[in-house]
Amino acid sequence: VRNQLTDAFGPVPETARYYKSKGVRWVAIGDENYGEGSSREHAALEPRHLGGRAIITKSFARIHETNLKKQGMLPLTFADPADYDKIDPADKVSIVGLKEFAPGKQLKAVIKKPDGSKVEILLNHTFNEQQIEWFKAGSALNRMKQVFASK
Repeated sequence: VRNQLTDAFGPVPETARYYKSKGVRWVAIGDENYGEGSSREHAALEPRHLGGRAIITKSFARIHETNLKKQGMLPLTFADPADYDKIDPADKVSIVGLKEFAPGKQLKAVIKKPDGSKVEILLNHTFNEQQIEWFKAGSALNRMKQVFASK
């Protein structure tokens, strides 16, 4: 993966640790059935721990998608799977529409190219109201803490 800050290519965990040390939030782009065969909760906890905020893919392994939600991550899929090919290693990705985040409502990724041009891509999600509360709280555990603290 290309490190946006150093232009060096390296393993995802190494790049993510570097971003975390610099306070940079990041988004990962994946292909089909992302998270298949993963070690369950840890595979979702690690991206969050390293400062990841969203994973955008063509599709997710079902259980992994739920685990990402529990960790406060945004598992998103391309509304048009062909949009996967519109993102390059040097691009910067922003997710917009989170203030209006609601079940069934698409989000948008704005892809900023190195030449300054922008591409907008629609993204789908499978969040329900409760899962959106998890996301807004930072994780399912954080949401539970909020609920119990208010009683």
